[in-house]
Amino acid sequence: MSGVTLNNVVKRYGNVQVIHGVDLTVEDGEFCVFVGPSGCGKSTLLRMIAGLEETTGGTMRI
Repeated sequence: MSGVTLNNVVKRYGNVQVIHGVDLTVEDGEFCVFVGPSGCGKSTLLRMIAGLEETTGGTMRI
């Protein structure tokens, strides 16, 4: 059983799509690190996983 599963997760602010169809599975006991340049959506993705931001599309299972 996986700890976190994201399927085609999308986030839009108005007409601007900032997260584009992310698929991710993190199994129980695994660690995951998001690395990228400033403004690429790392914090937004983590905020969605934490439940602080709503997704625009796709599904998340935690």
